[in-house]
Amino acid sequence: MPAGFSIPGLGASPFAGEKLVGELRLAVANRTGRGIATGQYHQGALRILRPHYLDDTAQVCYTIVNPGGGFLGGDRYGIEVNVEDQTSLLLTTQSATKVYKTPGSHVRQDMVVRLGAGSVLEYVPDQLIAYRGADYRQYTRIDMDPEASLLLCEVLTPGWSPDGKLFRYDQVRLRTEVSVGGRLAVLDNLLVRPGEDSLDSLLFLQDYTHVGMLLAIDARLGQADVERLRELAYRVAGDERNHVHLGLSLLPGPGVAVRALSNSTESINAVMKAVIDDLRHHLRGQKPLNLRKQ
Repeated sequence: MPAGFSIPGLGASPFAGEKLVGELRLAVANRTGRGIATGQYHQGALRILRPHYLDDTAQVCYTIVNPGGGFLGGDRYGIEVNVEDQTSLLLTTQSATKVYKTPGSHVRQDMVVRLGAGSVLEYVPDQLIAYRGADYRQYTRIDMDPEASLLLCEVLTPGWSPDGKLFRYDQVRLRTEVSVGGRLAVLDNLLVRPGEDSLDSLLFLQDYTHVGMLLAIDARLGQADVERLRELAYRVAGDERNHVHLGLSLLPGPGVAVRALSNSTESINAVMKAVIDDLRHHLRGQKPLNLRKQ
C-alpha cells in the first residue's frame, strides 16, 4: 500500500511500509438503524464476504476469508477494524485457520481494533489449527471507549498426521492488549510450546490437547456475572460428552476471562458458545449466536 494511503473511517494504514501477504481494513458505522461498512480495503491473501444480518438487531456480520487455504513460513498478515459509536459488529472466519510447517521464519498476524462509545465487537473465528513444525504469533491491540463492549474467542487445536498421531507444532503465541479509555486494562498472553515432547505430556496441557480462551470486556460485568457464567460453563463442561477443564475469573477491565482445556474442538466450542450466548442475552438482549455456516 502506498505511504500515506487512507480510506474513509480509518485514516493511514498502521501497516504502512510492511510487506504483508494479506491485509484487511474495515470501518463500520450505524447508518439508517443498522451497521454498514463506511470504509473497506483488502489485498493479497485476505478477503471479506458481503455483510449479513443474523438477527433483528442492527448488528452486522462480516466473514474473513483466506483464499490461500493456510499460513506458511514467513507470512505476515495485518487486520485493522474500526467500529464507530453505537455500532455493533460480529466478525468471524469462513473456516479454520491452518498454520503449516514454518521452516526458517514464523507466521505473524497483527490485528488493530478501535471501538467507539456504545459500540460492540464480537470476534468469533473458527479454530486455529497448528501443524507439525508450525510457529504462529498473533498480536492483537484494542483501544476501546469505556462504554464499548468487546468479546474475543479463540480455540487452538493440533493438526493430525495420516496415521492419526498428533502433530507437534513448535509454538503458538496469542498476545492481546486491551486499553480502555486510553489505559491498559488487560494484557493476555497465551504461549504454548510443545517442543520435542508429545502434547499430552506437557504440564500446562496436562492430559489435554486443545486450548480455548475467551475475553469479554464490558463496564456492566461484575462478580455476579462471573458466578452465573461459571455455573453455566461448568454445567456444560460436566456433560458426559464434553470433557473440559475450566478456569473463569473477573478482570479489572471490568470483564471476564475464560480458559478451557479439552481433547475435542466440539467440547470446547460447546462451552464457549454457552458463555457467548449468555453474554449476548444479558448484555444486549440478543438471541443465541448462529453463524449459519455450511
